[in-house]
Amino acid sequence: MRDGDHFAALTPAVLLDGAEVGRLTVRAASIRGDSHNWEGSCRQDAMTVTRVGPREAELLLLAVADGVGSASHSHEGSYYVTRQAALHLDREAENIHAALIARDEGELRAIANKAIAGAVSDLRIGQEHSTTLHVLLVPVDATVRERVVFSVGDGGLFVLRDRQWHHANPVDEGSLLDTRTEALPHAYRSVKAKLLYSEPGEVLLLGTDGITNPLTQKDPAFAQHLAQAWGGPRVPSLSDFLWQAQTRVKSYDDDRTVICMWEGTE
Repeated sequence: MRDGDHFAALTPAVLLDGAEVGRLTVRAASIRGDSHNWEGSCRQDAMTVTRVGPREAELLLLAVADGVGSASHSHEGSYYVTRQAALHLDREAENIHAALIARDEGELRAIANKAIAGAVSDLRIGQEHSTTLHVLLVPVDATVRERVVFSVGDGGLFVLRDRQWHHANPVDEGSLLDTRTEALPHAYRSVKAKLLYSEPGEVLLLGTDGITNPLTQKDPAFAQHLAQAWGGPRVPSLSDFLWQAQTRVKSYDDDRTVICMWEGTE
């Protein structure tokens, strides 16, 4: 506390959450990485699990953010941006629901840019923030099969289907020569959006790069381990999910935030 950054001092090393909304079941964990444990710095990842919109257009909102370590207040930025994004997207819930039913990806992209711009404007002025953001919105109405993911920066969405992981990130429409990592509030061109469909039996995984990188790079054993753990017939308990999410991978010691969603058939 005497270092002066009270937010960092009061940030827990681990967050664990879960929810059941109709047929949808969520497990979520945000874990401080070994590198931050070694340095004595706080967890810079953040997550939000909530519901937005009125009953007739209700959406399950899942959000993850990864504060960029080079910015002095990135841990605050990631925390606040997931929550402010939820507030602004709640105001747009009816429009999002209608655009999902119409399968209008262009309208969803426009809504995302407006809402995230509003969320960014709410960040505390005068502090150095830099953070990624990924938001998955899923209609609570089981008859609506469309979902949408909004993304800025590294990390993102995967679908577990038949024990195999598949990328489901929006495609970057910018220059292929631009390799900069995008981040809020200033270092991004626009919020990317992707309309997708999922079926009962598939698992949607939203994560920061602390899990998406090892999931896809150099360690197939890690990907297979999580596919076996999360692709079975039963949703893991909260304690089991935390234990599984903490599986160590050599050379990957960043914060790790992962939210998984299962959909029952009844």
